[in-house]
Amino acid sequence: MFYEPKDGHGLPHNPFNAIVTPRPIGWISTRDSDGRDNLAPYSFFNAVAYVPPQVMFASTSAKDDRDGTKDSVAVIRETGVFCVNIVEYAMRDVMNVTSATFPADIDEFAEAGIEKAQARTIDCPFVAAAPAALECKLTEIVKLPGAANFTVFGEVTGVHIRDNCLRDGIFDVTAYQPLTRLGYRDYSRITELFSLKRPDD
Repeated sequence: MFYEPKDGHGLPHNPFNAIVTPRPIGWISTRDSDGRDNLAPYSFFNAVAYVPPQVMFASTSAKDDRDGTKDSVAVIRETGVFCVNIVEYAMRDVMNVTSATFPADIDEFAEAGIEKAQARTIDCPFVAAAPAALECKLTEIVKLPGAANFTVFGEVTGVHIRDNCLRDGIFDVTAYQPLTRLGYRDYSRITELFSLKRPDD
């Protein structure tokens, strides 16, 4: 099969985000200038640089009560900071609650019954029980082609790691089983690992 996206795929559902898988989930938390907290998951998320450490996430839709985007991007535009919370398998249901479209003044932490903690390097909440959380300062928001497509880049200024995820000095993902996004309504989790030695090592 071959198709050009501009002409449509002819399938019952769009295969694009099923092809680019698995994707880590960036559970983005923010606090606006009025002190209102927000928490939302984004599966267009990844790390993009080591030194300094940097991450990105992309938002691809808009809400009526925001200026052509969603709460996370709107608040980050205003404050210049955000946290990325890593989602474990055990948090799949509460993460899903926060994916609902709530009005801008609703605190998703409260709606989902999620305990929050205070970041140390920025004024932002994060998920207290997350396996890891990255405190980030905005470096750039890039407008992409399309009505509401934005990519947000941030420099990591603080890293929280849950103690039971560190084993023999290694951040062990099998200790919490990262939740990953697939296509359609599908998710998966990481439960086992294998290693490969690079040819130039």
